[in-house]
Amino acid sequence: MTTKNMASEFSFDIVSEIDQQELANALDQTKREIATRFDFKGLKIEINLEKDNLIILVPSGFKLIAVIDILKSKLLRREIDLRILGEMKTEPASGGSVRANIPMVQGISQDSAKLINKSIRDALPKIKSSIQGDTLRVSSKSKDDLQTVMDLLRQSEAVKIPLQFINYR
Repeated sequence: MTTKNMASEFSFDIVSEIDQQELANALDQTKREIATRFDFKGLKIEINLEKDNLIILVPSGFKLIAVIDILKSKLLRREIDLRILGEMKTEPASGGSVRANIPMVQGISQDSAKLINKSIRDALPKIKSSIQGDTLRVSSKSKDDLQTVMDLLRQSEAVKIPLQFINYR
């Protein structure tokens, strides 16, 4: 007797993580472009990653907008979801300059996990999804259903955090 049913159920995990190496590369490229651009010549501009916050120090609000635009283009080029950038808070710094503090968003909060879980169950009731800490495990008998879940979450307006799909088996 042979068993045709090798794997009865397929699954994957949903996480929200930042690729630290790609982030470092994007920040490095941003700094290099700023160093070579004519409109930034002679200006003191600092970009530092401190724990889970990006700190940007620039001479003016206009320069901050330009630096953020460069940073976003470098993140996109390295295929990093822009939703990793939290809500920017600006404050005046010494010498009339401006300091921006941008929290880096990663990890799936309980509220986000419940929202994702509900979205999956509403769209595809046959699919099982469970919250395991800051990871969601999604499983189904059909690989096609799992692909549908991935597409659903990629296109969802309700999901405000970047998601990655790992451990697909």
